[in-house]
Amino acid sequence: MGAMSPYAVRIVGDPVLRQKAAPVVDIDAKMHKLVEDMFTTMYAAPGIGLAAPQVGVQKRFFVFDMGDDEGGQQVLINPEITGSDGEWTYEEGCLSVPGRYFEITRPKQIEITGRDLDGNEVSFEADELLARLMQHELDHLDGVLLLDHLDADQAKDAKKFVRELQMQQYDDAQAELAPRKRLGLRLR
Repeated sequence: MGAMSPYAVRIVGDPVLRQKAAPVVDIDAKMHKLVEDMFTTMYAAPGIGLAAPQVGVQKRFFVFDMGDDEGGQQVLINPEITGSDGEWTYEEGCLSVPGRYFEITRPKQIEITGRDLDGNEVSFEADELLARLMQHELDHLDGVLLLDHLDADQAKDAKKFVRELQMQQYDDAQAELAPRKRLGLRLR
């Protein structure tokens, strides 16, 4: 049995996903614990990247793990893309839009800078999947979802999916409340 996820991944429709995250000012023990918990949440989801807003934290950083060949667990704080080149269309998914994948075109190569968990400035030259992951997570920090990159036909399909997902969330919440209502418990 795997470890229990410390956070729930926020799902499309949650307003926190549409807010621009604030820069990280202090890298302290609380931040280190949050990063640790985000890795646990990301692996449980399962995913290869997770931005702080996806767990309800409005700070500009994300965690990712492309495997040991790509450096293992990494954190990028206050990231900024400083250059890009080319185009690459690839099927992309998102933990906040579970079970859905879309062909999305993004720059094939990027240069990105930020800080690591020790506060050191870092820079990456990334291409293909790593570049896509970083662009995707940076979008989350700006309140942008992969759904915003869709063409008209994809967007129509995605909106239908979002409505169905929101209805399921509502139904699940009502089912959770029903036993309390039958017992006459006060809801807060």
